[in-house]
This record gives sequence, C-alpha cells and structure tokens, in this order.
Amino acid sequence: MNLVTGGAGFIGSHLVQQLLDASESVRVLEHPSAAVNHLPLESIELVRADIRDSGAMRNIMRGCDRVYHLAADPNLWRHNRREFDEINHIGTLNVMRAALDSGVSRALYVSTESILSSNQSNGGAVESARFREEDMIGPYCLSKFRAEQAVFQLAEAGAPVVVCSPTLPVGPGDRNKTPPTRLSVAFCQGKIPAYLDCRLNLIDVRDVADGLVRSMQRGRPGVRYLLGGHNYRLIEWLQVLGNIVSRSAPPLTIPYSAALAIGWFSELWADHISHRMPMATVTGVRLTKRSMHFNPSETFAELGLKPRPIEDSARDAVDWYRQQRWI
Repeated sequence: MNLVTGGAGFIGSHLVQQLLDASESVRVLEHPSAAVNHLPLESIELVRADIRDSGAMRNIMRGCDRVYHLAADPNLWRHNRREFDEINHIGTLNVMRAALDSGVSRALYVSTESILSSNQSNGGAVESARFREEDMIGPYCLSKFRAEQAVFQLAEAGAPVVVCSPTLPVGPGDRNKTPPTRLSVAFCQGKIPAYLDCRLNLIDVRDVADGLVRSMQRGRPGVRYLLGGHNYRLIEWLQVLGNIVSRSAPPLTIPYSAALAIGWFSELWADHISHRMPMATVTGVRLTKRSMHFNPSETFAELGLKPRPIEDSARDAVDWYRQQRWI
C-alpha cells in the first residue's frame, strides 16, 4: 500500500493517478477541509486528518509499505506565520516518525526549490549541497528547510528516507492555484502590466510525479534529488504563454525596490484588513533576487528522468485554465 499525503494537491493528484496507472494500491491522506472530488475516489482509500496530529498519523500508517509525503502549505503567506512551522516542519516530523515506527520499507519527503539557490551551492551540484538557516528567506522557506534537515538527519541515522526537491511545477490540475499558477492565470487574463525580472526553473507537474515514483524506486537516502526542468527568465515564460493566448508579454519591468514595497504593503493589507492571500508577498519578491537556474543532470542520469518541452506544459495548462473558466 502506498500512502500519499496531500494527494489531492497539484503534484499529489498527478502522483496518485500515476500510481493507479501502474496498478498500485493507494491510500490518500488529506486535510479534513480539502476538496477531493477531482480524485478517482472509487479507486483509492481516502482518509482525512491533520498532519499536526501525531496520533492520527500513527493510525493512518497501518498497512502502508511506502509513504510519499507531499502535504504542506505551499503558499508564501499565512495570517498566522507560526502555522508554517507547525504544518511544514512539525507535521513532516509526525509523518516521518509514524512511517518509520510502523516499519515502512521507504518514505519520501517532497521539499522545495525555494530553499535552494544555484549561486549558493559553491559551484557544485545542488543535489549534494547543504544550506543553512540563515540562507532562508521568510517563514515558509525556513519551515521547509527545517523539515528537510530533519529528514536528512533521519537518513544519516540509517532510516530509508529519500528527499526530492521539485522546481516550479506548471501544467494542468492546479485547483488551489499555487503561486506559479496564480501568476500564469493572471497573465492570461491580462492582469500583469509589468513584471519583475527573475530566473526560474520550470518543470511539468506530471514529470514531477514521474520523478517522485522513480526516486521512491531508485533513490538513495541522504541525497537530494532535484526534479528540475528548463531554465527560463520570467519574461520568457510569459512569452510562451502569450504565444498560446495571443497576448503580448508586458513591456515594463518593475524595479526590485518598488516590488518589495508592494509586497510589504500587500502583506500589511492582508494581515490587518482583508485577511486574504495578498497580491504580492515579501518572501516571493525576495526570492527573485536569487538565481533559480539549475542543472539537474545528476538527478536525470540517476533516475532516467527526461522532462517534456515546457511549451507542451504551457499548452496543456492553458487548455485546463479554459476548462475551469479562469480565462
């Protein structure tokens, strides 16, 4: 039995489908409030619990042999910032400890590229690079870093745990609109008059799911598998989308200082007035100062992963946005 935490999410729903296509049995753990009707409910076992509940995690592990831990808060803002650590860090420890205590053959933790930076890996491969808390930007990144560190410590102690770090996933199926999808949809709607220049690595969400399965099957504990795809500047990604929706990329760039001011104001407004996801976040703006161009050739060679062209991902994403009537 495969347990997928966060199986109704963007990456998780594609992973669940790939496991089912391979005739694997799947148990999905989702938060009690999560929408799950898009999942093939007749083909999976669905359980609901909060990963912050350590007792519930122990019960859910019964009968599981492999655990894919994807459940997390992927946003860069929460009204209560402490919840980032409670969900992403402590929640991960609850899942991993329960999995190992139950005797699973392998557990996989899905980290994030937000805690990485190609210009901080000292010229080496990101797969083997180690970072520090002081390198982290904002409470989201810090919470994911602490979770990753905890999993690496388990691996060093001999636990059968593997770490995967997807870069920015794009493609169809992002019902909760993670930050890359929010930006892409807003551009397709004509709501992006200017852009902040930054470097991104994009990968199709279906290739991320494929990489997770391959990492579970072949990955070595203690190694960070970088599930990356194609290096783009943000304006280049918008041009790819623009070619599909017949919209020109924005002609203006936003100075970093202006974007940071917008981020601070947006978060203040969200914190004290709207209590809703802000238009821009301070963490998101600060991350644009980092070089997020990566070379995942080591991971590709070890796992046999070959991501599809990003143009295919963009076309499928736009088709799906239209099906949702977002554009």
